[in-house]
Amino acid sequence: MKAISMSKQALVAAVFGAAGAGALVYAPALYQQADARQPISIEPPAGAPMSFADLIEKVSPAVVSVNVVSEREVGNMGNMEEFFERFRGLPGFDDYMREREEELEDEPQTREARSLGSGFFISEEGYIVTNNHVVQDATEIEVVLEDGRELAAELVGTDTQTDLAVIRVTESGPFPFVEFETDTQLRRGDWVVALGNPFGLGGTATAGILSADGRELGGNNPYTDFLQIDAAINRGNSGGPTFDLQGRVVGVNTAIFSPTGGSVGIGFAIPAQLAVTVTDALIQDGRVSRGWLGVTIQDVTEDMADAQGLEEARGAIIADVNPDSPAQSGGLQRGDIILSVNGTNTTDATSVTRLVGGLMAGSDNTFTVLRGGEQQTVNVTVGERPENPNEIASSNSDSTDKSTSDSAKDGPLGLSLRPFTDTDRRTLGLNADEAGLMISGVDSDSPLAQYDLRAGMAILSAAGAPLRSVSDLETAIADMKEKGRDKLLLAVRNGQRTLFVTADISEAASD
Repeated sequence: MKAISMSKQALVAAVFGAAGAGALVYAPALYQQADARQPISIEPPAGAPMSFADLIEKVSPAVVSVNVVSEREVGNMGNMEEFFERFRGLPGFDDYMREREEELEDEPQTREARSLGSGFFISEEGYIVTNNHVVQDATEIEVVLEDGRELAAELVGTDTQTDLAVIRVTESGPFPFVEFETDTQLRRGDWVVALGNPFGLGGTATAGILSADGRELGGNNPYTDFLQIDAAINRGNSGGPTFDLQGRVVGVNTAIFSPTGGSVGIGFAIPAQLAVTVTDALIQDGRVSRGWLGVTIQDVTEDMADAQGLEEARGAIIADVNPDSPAQSGGLQRGDIILSVNGTNTTDATSVTRLVGGLMAGSDNTFTVLRGGEQQTVNVTVGERPENPNEIASSNSDSTDKSTSDSAKDGPLGLSLRPFTDTDRRTLGLNADEAGLMISGVDSDSPLAQYDLRAGMAILSAAGAPLRSVSDLETAIADMKEKGRDKLLLAVRNGQRTLFVTADISEAASD
């Protein structure tokens, strides 16, 4: 079971499965009275349904249990580690164990692991949607249909970013299948039905409502937000479907929020709109190709919006642009605030990442940015997201040290500052011609003390203007005060990362 600790609660991925799906169900003659290729649709009742039985009966043939065998690495001492732990500290024992562990270092141990999950057919050819964590590292995959048949399946493709996977049964169809609902937006309070295989019990149905949408579960995953439902989801429901009252799949069950590991009425499902995009890519290419700009971005805060003259805090500000990246080639710059992508307004850094991630590599796209207080349009041909984009480092300069002596021991904003040397630029991973001021001291009453600024960091720009001298910073402060603003946007360099912060300049000297 995949769990993420959150205070005393836990997000528990239902590694044992749940199955189900639904919109239009194509079924062989066993499940239909008429043409096997004729879609079955379900007319939703007005108001609260008296029963979900008709819905569940129609879609259940498309839901499967997923049985997985995998190889998992274990400690070199295997299951004896806990036993030996009680003897730690006894005379001579630790030395003996250290020698044994060194002998076993080059002998990795693995064991066979079995897990259960859920899934559902999305085509008559036998393609099944499930969760990545259900089939991860699988050496054997078997699915169990509602009629009891056990069929071998093979992996088609997985996507760790969204925790989705597609498998396909090796036996020929046709199989009953369901479709995703991507046209209608669920509202809080709408009825939903979840099907799956909790705790390996077999086909189980639960019902509830959509509690919320757009949920973010934390972690470093900007590509997925979740539907929150109160239909019971437990271990084993992972990969199973959540349906609307017309038998259409609105979500893929993936996790629960629980203090005990069991359902407490807070379950999470991957939205159908995202699931259909990812599964289509997995079926076609076996992988998901995401658009990539090559920038580091952060949310725009209220103070940043005030400093830049924005009416509201929205969009994402570019903190860094990778060299030789699509963003650099297209003309995006550090300090640009991305307001829209292809006409779709952005709300924060996550929304920008999702919009860009949904673009096709090699496609031409229009970005509306705020630069220097004015909106501009920048056309960028996005690239394909590298497997490890964070490992792409900024270029360094080879130039020699040509330091200057223009420094401020008691400079503006309570900072002691001096212009860059070439050594500074190399240390900070900057190009040879980039401007900035090194911080050599910070007063305790500085308006920037809250950001934990310290000697060795640098300020690259103020209000979007590069800083080549202390007087440049003083000029930027004066300009903002003349415009009636009491916040100044600064680009701060810490190591090889840039972060934008705002300084309160309401009491700063402007002369």
